[in-house]
Amino acid sequence: MRVMVMVKATKDSEAGAIPSAELLEAMGKYNEELISAGVLLTGDGLKPSSAGKRVAFDGPNRSIIDGPFAETRELVAGFWLWEVKDMDEAVAWVKRCPNPMPGPSEIEIRPVVDAADFGEELAPEFGERLNRLRERLPER
Repeated sequence: MRVMVMVKATKDSEAGAIPSAELLEAMGKYNEELISAGVLLTGDGLKPSSAGKRVAFDGPNRSIIDGPFAETRELVAGFWLWEVKDMDEAVAWVKRCPNPMPGPSEIEIRPVVDAADFGEELAPEFGERLNRLRERLPER
């Protein structure tokens, strides 16, 4: 089971605060544990939303919205993509994580949709093509 693990933004992360050397070291050790356990697929921190953009869709129309974005607690400051056996394992790993922010913070875990989740609605050839594309990703 693949899960997206999202570190929620805070006022500090949205202000562009750089993590302390101690936090960077603790996160480095934690990431090494994830790699050694075969859990970590990828992950990174994100710049504040002031450096981002959103594209809003309304039928055929597209409009660009420049950051920063409101509702800091709804923004993502960083992420991991993990391969775990189930949600319980993901929760156990998150509970071992160093606090990613200087004060109170949250980490959200969401299962990644898999081709099998679509059931019979997904044409077999699309599922096969999706699997071939995923196999090629590490080549990049």
